[in-house]
Amino acid sequence: MTFLRPTLLTLACLLASPAFADDLPSLGDASSAIVSPQQEYQLGRAWLAYLRGQVAQLNDPQLKDYVETSVYKLVETSQVNDRRLEFILIDSPQLNAFAAPGGIVGVNGGLFLNAQTEGEYASVLAHELAHLSQRHFARGVEAQQRMQIPMMAAMLGGIIAAAAGAGDAGIAAIAGTQAAAIQEQRRFSRQNEQEADRIGILNLEKAGYDPRSMPTMFERLMRQYRFDAKPPEFLLTHPVTESRIADTRNRAEQAKLGGTEDSLRYQLIRARVQLKYEDTPGLAAKRFQAQLDENPKSDVARYGLAIAQIKGTKLKEARENLAPLLAKSPNDITYNLAQIELDITNNRLPDAQQRTDRMLTQYPGNYPLNQVRVDLLLKQNRTADAEKALDGLLKSRPDDPDVWYQVAETRGLSGNIIGLHQARAEYFALVGDFQQAIQQLDFAKRRAGSNFPLSSRIDARQRELIEQERLVKGMMG
Repeated sequence: MTFLRPTLLTLACLLASPAFADDLPSLGDASSAIVSPQQEYQLGRAWLAYLRGQVAQLNDPQLKDYVETSVYKLVETSQVNDRRLEFILIDSPQLNAFAAPGGIVGVNGGLFLNAQTEGEYASVLAHELAHLSQRHFARGVEAQQRMQIPMMAAMLGGIIAAAAGAGDAGIAAIAGTQAAAIQEQRRFSRQNEQEADRIGILNLEKAGYDPRSMPTMFERLMRQYRFDAKPPEFLLTHPVTESRIADTRNRAEQAKLGGTEDSLRYQLIRARVQLKYEDTPGLAAKRFQAQLDENPKSDVARYGLAIAQIKGTKLKEARENLAPLLAKSPNDITYNLAQIELDITNNRLPDAQQRTDRMLTQYPGNYPLNQVRVDLLLKQNRTADAEKALDGLLKSRPDDPDVWYQVAETRGLSGNIIGLHQARAEYFALVGDFQQAIQQLDFAKRRAGSNFPLSSRIDARQRELIEQERLVKGMMG
């Protein structure tokens, strides 16, 4: 599958946007009368469902948990009013991140490959959240009164086509919804970028980061990709110029010294992403071993080497590398999860279970730990217990298609066939395939037979999905 231009959404939002003064939009701004926050929310969820069905995603619970936690940390100090966020992690090594109308936050795996510190990573997301908080999408629509919801939806439909690999057809669909001249669009884009930089820098400082990370990231990206014939999508939609770097540097230097530049947790997560995009675990192990030889005290290199060795089934060596990390930080979730993965791979399930139970007593709400608990129960053929554990996980992650997919599989294994069809329906609805979702509920109703209360609940859910499909089709044209 071709991973083409997920940030075309950001581009489309920006290209349609007018010039603004430095003042923030008022609560009663005219854009809300044209595109309400609730319309943005509904449109964003519809777009996300279709995007999920078109692009491959990263389903590493530790990576998902890190992105969600770090973004919510930025949101807490941002000007984003509607904090009903949804996330998508796209399986692509290309540098990219975006924030779409309705609180959709997307991150490519390539962001971790390019952002060398947590501050650099946070600076990109602070910039994207500023596009959300300033409602650049709705304000762009305000500038073009003729562009109503169907036209906005057509533009997003073109973005879906592009993200799905339709290439020029998708781009043409986007271009077809733009009324302004290209030069004017570029001018609007530049001014929105400046506004997002300015607000992003303020947010970085409020969230406890060193805002100097933003110009540092821009400077390195410009050096790295200056002569590339085809730079990353992020740089096509967010051009880095000397004047932009100078402006962000001047603003950042006005902040007080201090603030977080990096963290061990970010580097550990980054090591996981680096392993994902190496050709083989063996090559990753060689690279991490070289880093460890250069700096024998590097916990990140040792951790990277250990997880590469687990993937490459060098289990004895992995155990030797994890031992000093666990001795130093016996309650660290990341190291313990690596040890649990090692024990599962080595078929030492009682050891893995004991460690999982101990960690869950300390961190009962941790998503990756609860996910590995489910995986362990399934490994032990305890499908009924796994089903109960997944029901608990759904309470905190009701809109996660990865969880619903596993719920369906687990219900099938435990013989809960009606529940299997219900879970499949929720999964298909979350990835935008409403026909399949409605069909799965038909299967469930047939199974329910004379169980009137259950049939009524299934029928009510089916009507909800039929209405949801109708609304989505209306928005997406």
